[in-house]
Amino acid sequence: MAGLTIGKLAAVEGVGVETVRFYQRRGLLALPERAGSGFREYTEDDRQRLAFIRRARQLGFSLGEIGDLLGAGDGRSTGDIIRAAEAKLVTISEQITELTLLQGRLRRLVRVCAQGDSGDCVALHVGEPPPEASADPLVSTGEAASVSSEGVMP
Repeated sequence: MAGLTIGKLAAVEGVGVETVRFYQRRGLLALPERAGSGFREYTEDDRQRLAFIRRARQLGFSLGEIGDLLGAGDGRSTGDIIRAAEAKLVTISEQITELTLLQGRLRRLVRVCAQGDSGDCVALHVGEPPPEASADPLVSTGEAASVSSEGVMP
């Protein structure tokens, strides 16, 4: 598959030409020399590198992390990839925990606002101290008891 133009390379990998150029500007893809035809020709190695970048992006790696994985001269090893994937798993697990906590708080806020009057809805008191001081400002004393019995995380 040698001799691909930028348009054909992009099409084969399902990205736009501007995406290929963006990765080149970021140093993730090399800019090949022009061939006798006057066009830059990309090799199978370039296609595989672009495919690696796309898969890594789909797995949640940042461009900086991908650059580290690719390293100088494509010197990536399986161990490097495993360590990066394990670190990404830890990060994602932490994000899931934070999002789960936020989801529980928002559910409680919706219940408090739906069941009470405007005085009970903490969202209407933005910038003001909550009417009751509690560990979680979104939970009144009665709400905390009902939430914990439902098994919703704080």
